[in-house]
Amino acid sequence: MDIRSIVMGLAFALMWSSAFTSARIIVAEAPPMMSLSLRFLLSGGIGVVLALFMGQTWKLSRAQWKGVIVFGVCQNALYLGLNFIAMQTIEASLASIIASTMPLLVALAGWLIFQDKLRPMGYAGLVAGIFGVALIMGSRFQGNVDLFGLLLCGVGALSLAIATLSMRGASSGGNFMMIVGLQMLVGSIVLVGPAVALETWDVVWNVRLITAFLYTTLVPGLAATLVWFYLVDRIGAVRASTYHFLNPFFGVAVAAWILSESLGSLDIIGVVIIAAGILAVQLSKAR
Repeated sequence: MDIRSIVMGLAFALMWSSAFTSARIIVAEAPPMMSLSLRFLLSGGIGVVLALFMGQTWKLSRAQWKGVIVFGVCQNALYLGLNFIAMQTIEASLASIIASTMPLLVALAGWLIFQDKLRPMGYAGLVAGIFGVALIMGSRFQGNVDLFGLLLCGVGALSLAIATLSMRGASSGGNFMMIVGLQMLVGSIVLVGPAVALETWDVVWNVRLITAFLYTTLVPGLAATLVWFYLVDRIGAVRASTYHFLNPFFGVAVAAWILSESLGSLDIIGVVIIAAGILAVQLSKAR
C-alpha cells in the first residue's frame, strides 16, 4: 500500500464509523425511519445524478439488479433502519461496536455455508472477536443497557453480513455509482411505508440536527462509499477490508468526543480484542 491508499483507507474507516454518532444525534430530535428514508432519498438522488454525469447507465445486468435490491433492503432498510431505531435507547459507541463485527460474521458464515477455507490465523481471529464481544456485552449487562435495542443492533449486523455474502460477483460490470444511488433509493422506498404507518413527523428543528443530517447524507452516505470503491479498485478487496479493523476504535472514539459517552476499561479491552480479531481474519485471506 502506498501513502495515498493508506490515507484513503483511514478516511473511509473514520467516515464510516462516525455515522453512528451523527445518527444518534438525529434520532434524538426526529423519528428514525422517516429521517433515514429522507436521507436515502437525497443520497440516492444525488448518486444517480452523479452517475449520469459520469456517463453511467441504469441498464444493469441481472446480477447487478439483484445486488441493488438485496443491498437496498438488507443494508439500508434493515441494517441502518434497525440501528437508527435502536439508537433511541442504545449509545452510539455500543451500536458501532456491534456493527463492527460484520467482517467476523461474514467470515464465519463463509466458512459454515460456503466452505471457505481459513488459515489458523483466521480461526484465531474469529475466536478472539467472539470473546471481545462477550467481554463488552458482559460489562454492559451490569449497567442499564436496553436489551431490545441491543437485539435490533445484532439483527442489523446479521442483515449486513447476509447482504455482503449475497453480493458475491454482483459488483462486476461497472456503473458502480449508479448501483450505489439506486440501492439507496430502494432503501428509501422500503422504509417510507413503515415510517408513515408507525411514526409521526415530530421534529425538534435546530442547528445540531440539520448539521448531523447533512453530514450523514453526504459524508458516510456518499463520500465513504465512493472512497471505498476507489480503494478496492486500487489495492483489491482483501487488502482494503483490513481497514475494517479500525472501525471499533474510531466508532467509540468519535462517540466519546462528540457525545461524551463514557467508556469502561472492559469496553476498551474488548474493542482492542475485536479489532485484532477482524485484522487476523482479513490477513488470513491474503495470499
